[in-house]
Amino acid sequence: MRLVAEGITVRYAALDRPALDGLSLEVPSGSLTAVIGPNGSGKSTLMRALLGTSPLASGRVTLGDQPLDAWDRRELAKVVGAVPQSESIAFPLTARELVSMGRYSHLGPLAPESETDRAAVARALAACDVSDLADRDVATLSGGELQRARIARALASEPKALVLDEPTASLDIRHEMEILELARAKADSGITVLLITHGLDSLAQFADRMVLLAGGRIAATGTPAQVLREDVMREVYGWPIAVQVDAATGAPRVTPLRKPRP
Repeated sequence: MRLVAEGITVRYAALDRPALDGLSLEVPSGSLTAVIGPNGSGKSTLMRALLGTSPLASGRVTLGDQPLDAWDRRELAKVVGAVPQSESIAFPLTARELVSMGRYSHLGPLAPESETDRAAVARALAACDVSDLADRDVATLSGGELQRARIARALASEPKALVLDEPTASLDIRHEMEILELARAKADSGITVLLITHGLDSLAQFADRMVLLAGGRIAATGTPAQVLREDVMREVYGWPIAVQVDAATGAPRVTPLRKPRP
């Protein structure tokens, strides 16, 4: 399911410049597109704009063959699975109950879960390696365990597109790579994946395209090799950076360097 932003601008009253400034972006169907950039570059605002939760000052977002604002919110929840950067869980839930929330858009008013719903939840739990945590209260989970349960919730809706904001935050190496492998597999199966992250090296092995944001605008876009260039990265991040091709993966490897001593 193709996702397109055309000249979108988002403004916040507390900022003297737009959080997003006339940004245009296409996420092709069945691809894994990664959005990177320094703090305050507009990454999370972009996610909210693409999901319709940040009002646009101008421009438009299209999902599939219709504008985003023409989508019924329930239908939108069926086709787009989202994981925000952070959220508050205000009442007791087991991990299974949290993941089951991903099926709410498929249920009628007050309708109980069907066997189809329970099977989708079980598949999502297994895909994110949280089946053995299903009966744990989410308040007892570690940060990484909770993150995997939140991703499972997005998968439980069996969406046509996934929008994930910092999905590998708090994860150890194994689970970070498993989530990236899962995102890659979902893209290969035809699902559109947009992944917003601070991570660079691991993601470069998996992404079809990268979009580098700076100041609410696109500073670079293309393949990981086209975006992760020393000159571009040094300018955008304001720090000495070296980029080399990893001999094992063939992907760019970004190394922050110490500033020269005076």
